[in-house]
Amino acid sequence: MDVSGRKIIVTGAAGSFGQALSAGLTQRGAEVAGLDKDQAGLERVPGLKARIAVDLADAEAVARAVADAATQLGRIDVLVNNAGLIHSAPLVSLAGGDKAERVREWRRVLDANLTSTYLMAMHVAETMVRSRTKGVIVNISSIAAGGNAGQSAYAAAKAGVTALGITWAKELGPLGIRSVVVAPGFIDTPSTRAGLTEDRLKALAGQTPLRRLGQAEDVVRAVVTAIENDYTTGTVLHVDGGLTL
Repeated sequence: MDVSGRKIIVTGAAGSFGQALSAGLTQRGAEVAGLDKDQAGLERVPGLKARIAVDLADAEAVARAVADAATQLGRIDVLVNNAGLIHSAPLVSLAGGDKAERVREWRRVLDANLTSTYLMAMHVAETMVRSRTKGVIVNISSIAAGGNAGQSAYAAAKAGVTALGITWAKELGPLGIRSVVVAPGFIDTPSTRAGLTEDRLKALAGQTPLRRLGQAEDVVRAVVTAIENDYTTGTVLHVDGGLTL
């Protein structure tokens, strides 16, 4: 599969998976504009055609960032909505706690995962339509979209990300724009290892039919498939080793 010459925006490019995704695409010949609020982190990502620091939940900032990316890349063929924030918090806390803070966290998680996805797609799709580009939008969701105990905000946000991808396939298909969702399971990245104990990781690997955690490259290949197969739209590609079977 070949994405050589494609002009691609990757959001969340400074994160551990965003870096792996950006590297996988650039190594395959794509020109990548990395977007992230972490400017210093973007500077550490090799091979990017453009590095644009932006708050992806800020509508006006996103509009400027997409215009900047289109200028630096020359056009936009693909948007990979990868930016997100994993968050765990129970619905009910027997210890009490500040409910107002829990509501703020809910909104922060939805903004980071869902609002950012909507804003980026809105501006990129308009750019594609104006330039008559038969582009692709790839939303990175998660198997958490099916519901994960203790992750109300994250699961709801990722379910929304999946629903947006399917909705856009129906809405944008007549305009020549495809929309695909990639839903990873447990991927062996620094952020995964920071959030889960070694015992929990071993248990998850044991519950997975393929008996291992996924690798970043497994997800990169799914994204490349979504980009390259031009008769694929509205599909949710699960990259989870069979965990959701």
